[in-house]
Amino acid sequence: MEYTTVKLIHVLGAILFLGNIIVSAVWKIQADRTNDPVVIAFACRLINITDLAFTTLGSALIVIGGIGLFYATGISLSDAPYLIYGISLFGMAAMLWLAGLLPLQIYMSKIAAKTVANGETEMPAAYEKCRRLWNMVGRIAILFPLAALYFMITRQNF
Repeated sequence: MEYTTVKLIHVLGAILFLGNIIVSAVWKIQADRTNDPVVIAFACRLINITDLAFTTLGSALIVIGGIGLFYATGISLSDAPYLIYGISLFGMAAMLWLAGLLPLQIYMSKIAAKTVANGETEMPAAYEKCRRLWNMVGRIAILFPLAALYFMITRQNF
């Protein structure tokens, strides 16, 4: 593939990925502030849907574009440690999302949906516990790809 094409794919993936994870965090925090189970259940459901659509698509485009750029430029990883930093940070973010955030999101969505279905007006303690953990892990999961973006844009090496 041509350099410009794979770079476009890579940048588009980064926009979709970073945009969705940041917007999802904002939606979730704002929904939780309402303390309204209906609003929270709606936000949880949409975050699960948009994560599957945009975070997954963005991740795939980042990987496809990154591999394409690697081949289009012929760059060696030993000549560009910033690539190793960026790839490692992206990989750590992916592991946090798959092993931590995604299961928590699905579980919180089920709790919220059950709360609404039962006609309850307050979220149960289990939701609050998951919410705190999701917020903590989510902050880290956002910092990793932002740091990866920094290394990829600035091409900084330690």
